[in-house]
Amino acid sequence: MDTTGKKSPAESPRPALSKEDYYFNEEGLMVFTATYHLKRGYCCKSGCRHCPYGFHSSNS
Repeated sequence: MDTTGKKSPAESPRPALSKEDYYFNEEGLMVFTATYHLKRGYCCKSGCRHCPYGFHSSNS
């Protein structure tokens, strides 16, 4: 049990999306921008293209 009162990333609500948060690439896939990741507030460690936290999938 977490007594610090902080929520884990899985428990945190997702921020609402706006146009600066994502775009669609040439294959039609949604790509989140660094702006979205910063709003979310943590690194998911999935190797996201625009990760502002410095994580790259080759780091693991």
